[in-house]
Amino acid sequence: MPGPVKTEAVVLRSMRFGEADRILHLYTPGRGRVGAIAKGVRRARSRFGGRLEPFGRVDLVLHEGRSDLLTVTGAQILEPHRVLREDGRALDAAGRACDAVARLFEHAEPQPEVYRLLCHELTILDRAAAAPEKAAAAGFDHHANQLAFRLKLLHAGGFAPQLTSCAQCGEVDHLSGFSGAAGGVVCSSCEAGAFPLAQDAYGFLADALAAPLARAPQAPTRALAQAERAIGETVEHHAGVHLRSARPVAP
Repeated sequence: MPGPVKTEAVVLRSMRFGEADRILHLYTPGRGRVGAIAKGVRRARSRFGGRLEPFGRVDLVLHEGRSDLLTVTGAQILEPHRVLREDGRALDAAGRACDAVARLFEHAEPQPEVYRLLCHELTILDRAAAAPEKAAAAGFDHHANQLAFRLKLLHAGGFAPQLTSCAQCGEVDHLSGFSGAAGGVVCSSCEAGAFPLAQDAYGFLADALAAPLARAPQAPTRALAQAERAIGETVEHHAGVHLRSARPVAP
């Protein structure tokens, strides 16, 4: 029934609409991805102020009417993630993370694990931007972090790659390639159509799935490139989605 809807949300994207409004792409824990309009938000005296900026976590009151777009009637900031918006690499990474969520989970379906994961990723990026030397000393790498985030998104969506045995025949040894069509690593006997997967790339994929997001494993650039290809082919074959590159912008 039409009426007020109270929910937390992450602002994935904001677009100008008309003279003073904005269209918001939101990700919520109970409804998944939804669209909303914030009327008058671009006016100098808007009651929303700067509370609806991209990548912020907010507490919203929305009005649900007959339109596909909900109307924002109230907003309070929970986590502004203001620091990441002042750092080029963190801002770029936040945009890629939100874009991956929007593409992989485009329907209005509840995915609370995805919502929590996205909130956690934005907090990690905000803290890394606030203390870059500390983050670097701890081994934080934007490319590795983005790939680990995507792997965990695939796990949440139910299409994480098979890594413990050959996705074709179940063999647990001689895993030498990766096949997006098969859905994971393949052995030397089943590698037709697969691409070679180096041991350090395989190790990154396995460790990134198992480790907490804040402690994404380190790996050489070549291994990260192979891991990104494996993730990309998995997504394209099993979700029908093409993701933007996870490689960060130059500092």
